[in-house]
Amino acid sequence: MKNLNQTRRQGRTAFTLIELLVVIAIIGVLAALIFPALRAAKISSTRSKVQTELRQIEIAIEAYKSKFGIYPPDNPGRPEFNQLFYELQGTTNVIVGPTNVFRTLDGRTEAEIPVASVSTAFGAGVAGFVNCSKAGSADDSKIAEKFLSGLRPDHYFISTNGVPAWGVLVCPVPLPLNVPAVLPNLPGVNPWRYNSSSPVHNPKSYDLWVDVVLGGKTNRISNWNKNYEIVSTP
Repeated sequence: MKNLNQTRRQGRTAFTLIELLVVIAIIGVLAALIFPALRAAKISSTRSKVQTELRQIEIAIEAYKSKFGIYPPDNPGRPEFNQLFYELQGTTNVIVGPTNVFRTLDGRTEAEIPVASVSTAFGAGVAGFVNCSKAGSADDSKIAEKFLSGLRPDHYFISTNGVPAWGVLVCPVPLPLNVPAVLPNLPGVNPWRYNSSSPVHNPKSYDLWVDVVLGGKTNRISNWNKNYEIVSTP
């Protein structure tokens, strides 16, 4: 015959309803503490990644200035639609069939721009590229240089739908599709903004920035603020 203690132990093999409710409540409390912390960590990590991208572009721009004595030209009045992609990648002037085109040094044919169409692509304020190889004698020849290496596909955007095609440097963190497009008819594309002709924050150099939406807030990562700013709109 089983003794009383054995009977009691066998009767306790299942949780009571109260115990289950307590466990569920504890799990809920832990989730409420952990999930926001994980979300905050992800936001911080993404922000740090963008800041690293900013520093890499800054290094390339400073190297460019060391060679040419000027900062890369911008697109006056259009900081979001600038030619940094071509200036920092370096270009060469080649003949393709009957057309004279600018081609990046890494040979991205999809980003080729006819020399006569640069102002069509970027606007009347942009007629060509400074960092471009130029044929000539040893004394007056000019060799382009690649200042920004290791670009991944999410570091640039090339539009091949229009005539001519064009390319821009972009942030690897796209804008949400519910945010108004920065570049016309290209929702989600998040270009680096660049202003060297009339910088507001760095009057002796250039302004470089990008807006990323994290946790429902627009974070502005820039070269005039070591941290970041929360702004109203991208």
